[in-house]
Amino acid sequence: MKEVNMVEKLASEARKAALASLSGWSEVSGRDAISRTFTFKNFNEAFGFMTRVALVAEKNDHHPEWRNVYKTVEVVLSTHDAGGVTQRDIALAEAMNKIAG
Repeated sequence: MKEVNMVEKLASEARKAALASLSGWSEVSGRDAISRTFTFKNFNEAFGFMTRVALVAEKNDHHPEWRNVYKTVEVVLSTHDAGGVTQRDIALAEAMNKIAG
């Protein structure tokens, strides 16, 4: 049987401190989640970004909610098992920022 790794939801102050260090990310109104919209030069760059993020997400077994329209990728992060933002979301947001450049 696979061991389940429980992740705790970040307290309000910890979430705010983490967000302060994440360029472009903000809290989602009415939900315990964070979001960011990435805009690229074209669809190919946007899709390439999503492909690279997908590899990181799969490796960490933590997947984003996202939507792609042409050169724009809208992302929402929240750890459903924990009922809100956790360190896993912060780490994925940091990885996305790095991948986006």
